[in-house]
Amino acid sequence: MTLRDELLLLRSSTGMNRKVFAAYFGVPYRTMQDWELGNRHMPEYLLRLMQYKAEKEGLIRQD
Repeated sequence: MTLRDELLLLRSSTGMNRKVFAAYFGVPYRTMQDWELGNRHMPEYLLRLMQYKAEKEGLIRQD
C-alpha cells in the first residue's frame, strides 16, 4: 500500500472531508489535495504522526 493510499484510508476512517482533515492537522488544503491526488509525495514520518494523533484522540471510526 502506498503512502497516498494510507492517507486516503486514514482520512476516510475519520469521516472528515479533505478540508476539515487538512485544517485539523494544520496542513494547507492544496498540499493535502496534491498528496491525495499523487501530485506530491508526503513524508512517511508525517503520515505516521497523523495516524498516531488520530488514534490517540479517538478519531478513527470502526465501521
